[in-house]
Amino acid sequence: MPTGQWVLLAYRLPREPSTPRIALWRALRRLGVAQVLDGLVALPADSRTREQLEWLADSVIEAGGEATVWLAQPTSRAQERDIAARMQGAAAEDYSRLAAEAEDACDAPEGARKRTLGRLRRELRRIRRRDYFQAPGRADADKAVEALARTLEEAPA
Repeated sequence: MPTGQWVLLAYRLPREPSTPRIALWRALRRLGVAQVLDGLVALPADSRTREQLEWLADSVIEAGGEATVWLAQPTSRAQERDIAARMQGAAAEDYSRLAAEAEDACDAPEGARKRTLGRLRRELRRIRRRDYFQAPGRADADKAVEALARTLEEAPA
C-alpha cells in the first residue's frame, strides 16, 4: 500500500479575507490530501501530485500567505500505513456513498435519472483521481452507476 515518498505542503494563510482559505480547502479536498497537522498536508509523491501542490503553494503566496512544498519519507512504516489507510478509507466512503446514491436513483423519474447519472459519472471520475491506494468499493460504485445507465437504455421510448 505505501509508496515510500510523499510530497508535503506546509502553508499558512491570513484569516481575512476568507475566500483564499475556502478556495484552498476545496482544492485540497478535490486532491484527496491527508491532513497531517493543521497547515500540513500530504500526498503520495509523483510528478502530478508534486505539481499540483506547487500550484497551490503559489496560490497561497499570491493570497498573502506562506507556503513550502517538501518531499519526505515517514520515519516508520506504521506512520505511512496510517496516512495511506486514512486516505484509502476516505475514498472508500466516497465510493460507498456514490453507489448508494446511484442505487436510489434507479427508481427516480427518467429526467432525474439522466441528471443524476451525469453528475455521478463526473463524481466517480473525481473520486478515482484521488484514490491513490485502490480503495475498496470502486467496483461496486462502477457497477451501480452502470446499472443506473442501463435503466435509461432499457426505458421505453
